[in-house]
Amino acid sequence: MTQSVRGEVPAVEDTMALTPRGPRPPAGHGGRRHSRGDRRRGRRVLRWSAIVLAVAIVGTAGVGYLYYEHLNANIKKDALNIGDEKDRASESEPNAAGQTPLNILLIGSDARNTKENQKLGGAKDTYNTAPRADVQMLVHLSADRTNMSVVSMPRDTLLAIPKCTDPDTGKKYASSTSTMTNASLERGGPGCTVATWEKLTDIHIDHFIMVDFAGVVSMADAIGGVPVCVDANIRSHTSSGHGSGLELERGTTYIKGEQALQWLRTRYGFEDNTDIARAKAQHQYMNSMVRQLRENATLSSPNKLRKLADTATEALTVDEGLGSVTKLYDLSNELRKVPSKRITMTTMPWQYASDGDRVVPKPEEAEKVFRLVREDIALDGKDKKKTTTEDKTSADPAAADDEIAVQVQNGTRTSTQAAVTARAGEVTGLLVGKGFTAAKSDSSVLPSQDKTVVRYPSADLEGDAQRVAKALGVPMSSVKKSTDVSGVTLVVGADWRSGTTYKAAREDDSLPESEDTFNGADTKACMHVNPDFTW
Repeated sequence: MTQSVRGEVPAVEDTMALTPRGPRPPAGHGGRRHSRGDRRRGRRVLRWSAIVLAVAIVGTAGVGYLYYEHLNANIKKDALNIGDEKDRASESEPNAAGQTPLNILLIGSDARNTKENQKLGGAKDTYNTAPRADVQMLVHLSADRTNMSVVSMPRDTLLAIPKCTDPDTGKKYASSTSTMTNASLERGGPGCTVATWEKLTDIHIDHFIMVDFAGVVSMADAIGGVPVCVDANIRSHTSSGHGSGLELERGTTYIKGEQALQWLRTRYGFEDNTDIARAKAQHQYMNSMVRQLRENATLSSPNKLRKLADTATEALTVDEGLGSVTKLYDLSNELRKVPSKRITMTTMPWQYASDGDRVVPKPEEAEKVFRLVREDIALDGKDKKKTTTEDKTSADPAAADDEIAVQVQNGTRTSTQAAVTARAGEVTGLLVGKGFTAAKSDSSVLPSQDKTVVRYPSADLEGDAQRVAKALGVPMSSVKKSTDVSGVTLVVGADWRSGTTYKAAREDDSLPESEDTFNGADTKACMHVNPDFTW
């Protein structure tokens, strides 16, 4: 198996600062310091490398079985999830019709394991070092195949990365806290990036697809051009030599090759010169590219399809479940069922970390997006109203009420109200009165908890947690597996600040408002050009 060398290589320090709207460029037009800028410039290619992953799938499918064995030999494979079993999410449940949703993690690797990748990535001192996951996008294909949701994560997101074990060497990487998410890939491979997503989102990931520098660049030409739009003339170049070099006139231009590379690397010139704006441009490119693949008749040419198939399969690393042309073909057929107008792309809601230089998931809004994906609710808000069904109960039998140890915590604080004094004690008394005599209250006050939840650490306590929830009238959807607790834990949220009867608030299934949300059928999206970079 062809793999980049993975091991404990010191990470290249990412010194990019942030402004209130995103990563902050240094003072003036200068951009990054020369000593870091040249070193990092090539890595930016991978910011958009996940964009070509969708192309790889569809392109391979179009070829069918041409050069079947040759194409199969091109595809590299790796383990799907190399994290601890306790950090893994439960498999997605089928809907009433027996259909199951599909979750695929798209990863853009900055590997420099070939001469071509090294030339594109730059930074000679990083040749053959452990790669990073500089692009991460979760693709959710609905159970009924009527819609698709794509959630990307900023590269600088700080997360808890679980313990991972390299499947090739057996090396164990200890869990870490507050680590940049792109470092997950260098801890044993893409299976650790998958494990990190599952730990964060509690969403079961069925497959991953990873692509490298060379595949990104080759794909740009193989596609034959993608239409992009800017609202003013743009020249991405600073007085100190930074910028992608992109130069376009106002309006729509079909770009490929070097221009496509420049578009997807451009930071200085779009909106506020941040990585958030760059991600927005990448989403626009991806949407346009998917439309081109579906609508451009020139791709029916056998020669072009053959070239695209070769390019795609050589660029890919996938899990064993996708490790053949046949399996990729089957997946592409599932993806093709979704009309462009039902494809929604967004960025995970984020906020600044305490150091002001990185970002973290925005607690309530990010969790809301993850819940919508977990519950197979379309992000475009156009799902037909779902029929209410009885909450699924655990196969794990609950212990007797008086034998269930429950810790009760106070999470009633809000952004405008102080926590309700002694609320954990009040609810503990309520539980004891219902027969849960082993319930104990925690005197500490937690950060704001929007909803009341019951958490449990492992499958053998799921039944106990559900029993506690049922006794209090808390819905089963609020019973969550969490490695942050050591036993059944009831967190009394801001939705239950008083009274002895819990009334669950009606769920809001709308997507949190975001400027970085695209519809797959949007042909009018146009990037705003920063006035300092126009001509």
